[in-house]
Amino acid sequence: MEVFDSTKQVLLTLFTNPSSLMYSGTDLLLKPVFLRGFSGSLHLVLLLVLFVSWACKKLKVDASDSEESKERFNNRRVLWNKLTLFCCLGFSLFNLVLCLLSYFYWYRNGWSAEKLVTLLDLVLRTLGWGAICVYLQTQFFNSREQKFSFLLRVWWGFYLSISCYCLVIDIVLYKKHESLPIQYFVSDIVSVITGLFFCYVGFSWRNEDEDSLLLREPLLNGASNGEQSSIKSNWADSVTPFSNAGPFSLLTFSWMGSLIAFGNKKTLDLEDVPQLDSGDSVVGTFPILRNKLEANGGVGSGLTTLKLTTAIIFSIWKEILLTAFLALLYTLATYVGPYLIDTFVQYLSGKREFKNEGYLLVSTFFVAKLVECLSRRHWFFRVQQVGIRIRAVLVAMIYNKGLTLSCQAKQGHTSGEIINFMTIDAERVGNFSWYLHDSWIVILQVVLALFILYKNLGLASIATLLGTMIVMLAIFPLGRMQVKFQDKLMQSKDERMKATSEILRSMRILKLQGWEMKFLSKIIDLRRTETGWLKKFAFTSAVTNFVFLVSPTFLSVATFGACMLLGIPLESGKILSALATFRILQQPIYNLPGTISMIIQTKVSLDRIASFLRLDDLQSDAVERQPRGSSDTAIEVVGGNFSWDNASSNPTLKDINLKVSHGMRVAVCGTVGSGKSSLLSCILGEVPKISGTLKLCGTRAYVAQSPWIQSGKIEENILFGKEMDRERYDRVLEACSLKKDLEILSFGDQTVIGERGINLSGGQKQRVQIARALYQDADIYLFDDPFSAVDAHTGSHLFKDEFMVLIVEVVLGLLRSKTVIFVTHQVEFLPAADLILVMKDGKITQAGKYGDILNSGTDFMELVGAHKQALSTLDSIEGGTGSEKIGISKENGDSSTNGVVEKEGNKVSQKGESDEVAGPKGQLVQEEEREKGKVGFSVYWKFITTAYGGALVPFILLALIIFQTLQIGSNYWMAWATPVSKDTKPPVGGYTLILVYVMLAIGSSFCILVRSTLLITAGYKTATLLFNKMHLCIFRAPMSFFDATPSGRILNRASTDQSAVDLNIPYQVGNFAFSIIQLVGIIVVISLVTWQVFIVFIPVIAMCLWYQQYYIPSARELSRLIGVCKAPVIQHFAETISGSTTIRSFDQEARFQDTNMKLNDGYSRPNFHVAAAMEWLGIRLDMLSVITFAFSLIFLISIPEGVINPAIAGLAVTYGLNLNMLQALVIWNLCNLENRIISVERIFQYSSIPTEPPLVIEANRPDHSWPAHGEVDIRDLQVRYAPHMPLVLQGLTCTFKGGMKTGIVGRTGSGKTTLIQTLFRIVEPAAGQIMIDGINISVIGLHDLRSRLSIIPQDPTMFEGTVRNNLDPLEEYTDEQIWEALDKCQLGDEVRKKEGKLDSRVTENGENWSMGQRQLVCLGRVLLKKSKVLVLDEATASVDTATDNLIQQTLGQHFTDCTVITIAHRITSILDSDMVLLLSHGLIEEYDSPSKLLEDKSSSFSQLVAEYTARSNSSFEK
Repeated sequence: MEVFDSTKQVLLTLFTNPSSLMYSGTDLLLKPVFLRGFSGSLHLVLLLVLFVSWACKKLKVDASDSEESKERFNNRRVLWNKLTLFCCLGFSLFNLVLCLLSYFYWYRNGWSAEKLVTLLDLVLRTLGWGAICVYLQTQFFNSREQKFSFLLRVWWGFYLSISCYCLVIDIVLYKKHESLPIQYFVSDIVSVITGLFFCYVGFSWRNEDEDSLLLREPLLNGASNGEQSSIKSNWADSVTPFSNAGPFSLLTFSWMGSLIAFGNKKTLDLEDVPQLDSGDSVVGTFPILRNKLEANGGVGSGLTTLKLTTAIIFSIWKEILLTAFLALLYTLATYVGPYLIDTFVQYLSGKREFKNEGYLLVSTFFVAKLVECLSRRHWFFRVQQVGIRIRAVLVAMIYNKGLTLSCQAKQGHTSGEIINFMTIDAERVGNFSWYLHDSWIVILQVVLALFILYKNLGLASIATLLGTMIVMLAIFPLGRMQVKFQDKLMQSKDERMKATSEILRSMRILKLQGWEMKFLSKIIDLRRTETGWLKKFAFTSAVTNFVFLVSPTFLSVATFGACMLLGIPLESGKILSALATFRILQQPIYNLPGTISMIIQTKVSLDRIASFLRLDDLQSDAVERQPRGSSDTAIEVVGGNFSWDNASSNPTLKDINLKVSHGMRVAVCGTVGSGKSSLLSCILGEVPKISGTLKLCGTRAYVAQSPWIQSGKIEENILFGKEMDRERYDRVLEACSLKKDLEILSFGDQTVIGERGINLSGGQKQRVQIARALYQDADIYLFDDPFSAVDAHTGSHLFKDEFMVLIVEVVLGLLRSKTVIFVTHQVEFLPAADLILVMKDGKITQAGKYGDILNSGTDFMELVGAHKQALSTLDSIEGGTGSEKIGISKENGDSSTNGVVEKEGNKVSQKGESDEVAGPKGQLVQEEEREKGKVGFSVYWKFITTAYGGALVPFILLALIIFQTLQIGSNYWMAWATPVSKDTKPPVGGYTLILVYVMLAIGSSFCILVRSTLLITAGYKTATLLFNKMHLCIFRAPMSFFDATPSGRILNRASTDQSAVDLNIPYQVGNFAFSIIQLVGIIVVISLVTWQVFIVFIPVIAMCLWYQQYYIPSARELSRLIGVCKAPVIQHFAETISGSTTIRSFDQEARFQDTNMKLNDGYSRPNFHVAAAMEWLGIRLDMLSVITFAFSLIFLISIPEGVINPAIAGLAVTYGLNLNMLQALVIWNLCNLENRIISVERIFQYSSIPTEPPLVIEANRPDHSWPAHGEVDIRDLQVRYAPHMPLVLQGLTCTFKGGMKTGIVGRTGSGKTTLIQTLFRIVEPAAGQIMIDGINISVIGLHDLRSRLSIIPQDPTMFEGTVRNNLDPLEEYTDEQIWEALDKCQLGDEVRKKEGKLDSRVTENGENWSMGQRQLVCLGRVLLKKSKVLVLDEATASVDTATDNLIQQTLGQHFTDCTVITIAHRITSILDSDMVLLLSHGLIEEYDSPSKLLEDKSSSFSQLVAEYTARSNSSFEK
């Protein structure tokens, strides 16, 4: 009230006695009141002009505003613009501080008209220069103008003149010995300096701008519009500004400002994020760690956890020392406040040691808080920087090890486990950087706390020490339990992720068999085990959190109780100092168990990584590599014994002796499991060598039996790191019959292949593999059954052209010899070989040319005999009688039988129509979808209302509010009820004091326990519901979703995002609410004492919110980019592990390691900049909080003595010490929550995937006996894989009679597999329908359909587990039935040899079974199922002819009355069919019985068989 009264008196004087301001002309111009009034008036005019200018711009429609220049501000001009803006802001803040200091000073010493005018001038200056800041920001960073406006230049010139005039007047008055306030001198000197700077910037740069514009004009005018429009953000090519930032920029994180500003203009993408500095990039840091390890002997088996840890520490020792210094500085600065509170309270009560003691105390508080804020921000940033480096380097080491791992070592670790080393263990070791210094900081904090307490409370500090020890002892067992539960939680999560990964890989077969819900229940069961540990971990965390929050209260009660017992007088200043100390001591008490837990977890992770890095590499001496051209022999093996398992007494390959000269073609044949693939593997150096020598001369190329295709373009898969040579490339495409396939694909060879080549047929994948090998132009080619997945016609073409191309240099047409070794099951390809090797039981039983070995042994005769038997079927069919042709021939386009009608003209029209229907072309695999812009409130609302409809939320908030109220109440009570000094009588007795305090403490403790319990319950329930919903949606998603979505994206949500929901987000929501309530509590306490703090507090809060809104768009998108950039790292890792043999065979390890490093840096880039952005925001919020705190302190020392209670003022200071932390914490929690909530957003994204049709439709359930006959009627069937893709089937109409066998043939990509997928409704028809026994399959449930059909798929799939689980996942059959099925499919004896029999272990993907054996297991499944409709989708592609015949005989015996639909590459597999359907480009070309089609020599089928027969007969003639 005093200030208002004095102001009122001054104003009355001014208006009642105007003559007091009347001076003579000269005197008036010299009076400070005139100068200050004139200056204030000018600034008021400036404000009005700026407002009018802004309003005019808003009303003016400027077309150029819509054309946003995307040019980066990285030139010298922009630097000056920024500096000008910064100076304006600084000058505005300077005037604000001067205004506040003047106000407090004159508040105590009285007011006058001159002082009031001066204060008004300072206020207008603050507003005026603040408005100029906004104007400059708008001009340069929104409209992108490059010159200062005329208005600003005029103002700066005028302002400099006025400032110089004022300074001259000050000097004149000083010379006349007139007393002037020091504020005038300071203000005018600063004004002159800034005026000079602004004039220099405004006028000296004008001419340069015009000159540079003239220089640029011709170039700009000459540029085409296309060139201008192509200017875009290219920070992805520039290094982060951090690498060359100046000291001030580093101190304030200003180097991040440009990226944050850019993030406000547009949604950030990865190309907008700058590259890392070489010191932070894995490319720069990995060699350092590798060299340290090599120097310590930590390579291979010599690597230990200690050596690995030592190498990591020595590679980052400078950063460790720097962060240690920052941590020490921060810790010391935090204790300055508690140490000085007692002195401050004594000062307020009137006990002053010397003059200006108050200002010295305020300055000390201010500097300490400043040092605390700066050191904490840089500490946090630097430890995150260290963590990013460590994680990236460890990932690179794990990746490189995965490339060189021996096959035996790999069998001990599934790909999921190896990926976990990267995603979990390396991440955890990187996160340990946060805890790097905690172990010694805890000790320092406790020592400092005890020192302060001993100074204030004497021996009572012993009680604090004992209390601290008790609390820590209470937390230790909780910490141990947390570690135990977390370990169990991680183990169960590993199990779940391993199962999820395997299921996602095999989702197609699960859907075909109708098993997906069974496997979902398996995942749910694994999750149930995981959530059991999660619940234990969460409740243990809740108890630990309870102890953490209650510990200050417990220590207070113990210490103050000890004071009462020891008779130590309690004074309010000492109590407040103790309370502030307890609050700081709370942190080390809480951190210690977490630190110990993290040390243990990090050690476990380092042990796991070190044990993995110690595993055996491939034998470096297994193959003796010789330079190209150094020997006439390409491959030579002498006395070779090789074994996949070194411990086994029975080698895989025995007594191998082989010599292959350059240019030879060697064929390897034998029955399933005879060691053919192992022979190729040993030549590649994959199989450990027991004895003998193996020499290899020249480069090599390898085609695996199971196609390994990388995600990416077809062109990239073929080139495989080589430069493009168009002529050679076209020759290779032609040789591999890929040109027609590429014509069909919308994007040709630029089509993006899905994960594992998901959107290519089996034949196309294999031919892309062959093309990759051919393009390499190697010396030695190794083909592991390359024709297994290509159709008969294409196989013949490949065979014919491929080996011709191999001996003629594709590019120059020069002859060059090539060595080829190929494994094949197809006997007809053998005569073309120079040498044939017959394998049996791991030995080469026969070797020689075809004619030489034909009659020299039984093994080869068995294979040829089986082939002859197959051909005899062909002869019998060709010798049969003909009848009227069913279907379509080329001559008779109108013939119609069995309801099949199609015309040649129709085919043309259909093709034309399909091109139109194809419509917009699009890639199957799209970029990962990510939400953009602000996270909607609906995401938060859905999240907090997921559990119990949000019913627990009000109770959690109520508990928090009551807790904070009781906490403030208990501290207020202690401050009010204790005397300021010994001389003052206390208001209440000591017993009452402690009793009330204890009661309030118990109440607050109960509230926090309730809050923790309710929060855990809500969080656990939410996590469970979200998990179940997302996984149900994923498992019920159509197959097209899995085709277009790499499994890494799904796994990322199931692991990283789900972990965030399990362990972080619910508690971050709770912490955000808690921090807001705490902040409101502090504001209430401070405002009760010094309501004037709101003068600063309101604009500071407004600025905090503005900063938060300015920061969050960039931070949010960077956080989203982290999620998006992690999936490619995982996916590339998984692909590399599965294709490591192929990568090594092409000697491409270095290229893949470089790719991994680039992807790694791509993931580190947003991580690094998110960390920097957080500290950029944090340091600014901290500065604003420090200003608020300093203002409240200045006000407290300015208030006349006796106006307020010193104890209550001290309480305000105690809470004010936490103001900067809490104010920043609220914004920090809000930003962190928005960053983290993205995980929930991503889970919601996958919880709303379009689902397949219902599994069961109760109204349309077929009879149990359906299908009784198995008749399949296809009517005008049209199919496409996605709305934006072309039709694959273009109107098929035909009928497969019940009980008949139908063979489907056609070139790869003709639609054979698509037809089968439509039959199982993996793909839904775009038009038309399929009827089975009169029931439209589209109107019944998917499970009713799929469970009644059987299939042996193209890619044989086995799951990790046992033989029993693989044959009978649903556990529907007895052991006897399973053994019977195994015997029927020729696997009974093989399984009986194994120790566990039906419980024998099957490794991941069935790797310990050969491809042929896996196919036989699939046959066993259908024998158990005994369905009426059986589909064989190229089922015998991976077995030899003899095994193929056995499969055909088995099917003939057990499926005589079933409808069997066969897609086959071998003509012999379908020659005994009742009908043959020949597809071409998604249309029916021919459909009739084999005998009738063969009668018509012009039919396509007849020509195909003739070609096959000619090739096969030629083999016997030789």
